[in-house]
Amino acid sequence: MAVDLIAPSILSADFAKLGQEVDSVLAAGADIVHFDVMDNHYVPNLTIGPLVCEALRKHGVTAPIDVHLMVKPVDRIIPDFAAAGATYITFHPEASEHVDRTLQLIRGEGCKAGLVFNPATPLSYLDYVLEKVDMILLMSVNPGFGGQSFIPSALDKLREVREIIDDSGLDIRLEVDGGVKVDNIAEIKAAGADTFVSGSGIFGKGKDTDPNRYDSIIAQMRAALGRVGR
Repeated sequence: MAVDLIAPSILSADFAKLGQEVDSVLAAGADIVHFDVMDNHYVPNLTIGPLVCEALRKHGVTAPIDVHLMVKPVDRIIPDFAAAGATYITFHPEASEHVDRTLQLIRGEGCKAGLVFNPATPLSYLDYVLEKVDMILLMSVNPGFGGQSFIPSALDKLREVREIIDDSGLDIRLEVDGGVKVDNIAEIKAAGADTFVSGSGIFGKGKDTDPNRYDSIIAQMRAALGRVGR
């Protein structure tokens, strides 16, 4: 049974003190640092690149770094993130000319590979590459911006992917990203997720007013997750 992992998305962090923000959420019990990499091409926003990943590693962050590439094309940037210290690299199949090759490239660079599915992207991309996938990330919002509301139909898709993973017998993490908060994380786990990305749901709460806000939020998330069996 996979251990539940909480992955704060630094897209919602205070970039003026990013190292401190990441240190704080990890000290509060988060497991993974999630990067939302946007190129103002595949999605209508521009965010961060490999230099930020490298800077956090040099800062002393040793936790896994989960890089979600919302860029097109993807292959050029993968070696740079691998060299910068990424642990997971996930990408959207629509952004790759050759999905199998891109998955092999990520693993060849020493990282774990994953596919990302937008709300309207079919799961059929998994049919011939499942054995090359270490993580499946389901978007529960349309990619491009933080702070969006969870799309309820993602729960049905989560159940479908959970069945695919369980039937395969493979060790694949099932991650969800978009609108994940304390009040819905239990329902999301019950649908099959084991890795939970939350940006504004963690970094946006009590900003600049509560110095211990991360401890409280992550503790509430853990408690909600603990009430759900699998």
